[in-house]
Amino acid sequence: QVQLVESGGGLVQPGGSLRLSCAASGLLFRFYTMAWYRQAPGKQRELVASITSGGSTSYADSVTGRFTISGGNAKNTVYLGMNSLKPEDTAVYFCNAKTAGGHSYWGQGTQVTVSS
Repeated sequence: QVQLVESGGGLVQPGGSLRLSCAASGLLFRFYTMAWYRQAPGKQRELVASITSGGSTSYADSVTGRFTISGGNAKNTVYLGMNSLKPEDTAVYFCNAKTAGGHSYWGQGTQVTVSS
């Protein structure tokens, strides 16, 4: 079955950097769009960044220029590089894999806390 395992979260000071990883098993990346979502306390889960099987990427306005999504295919791992982190980036970050037919899978999430 499909499994997504996130790692790399933690506590970082404002202006710092983190790189999240999503290790995928049980799927072939060429059939999936991979994405990172986040959910802050009391807020809805929101899309942060996505990458298609062809390598096209898209980002939420709030992270454009600071975050980079990469990976997939042979490595079966998707990354989210996060720079210039702000306190408002604090959230649980989730990895998602979705097919064109709408099948969607989620990881368990990893906590990112940006605080001095």
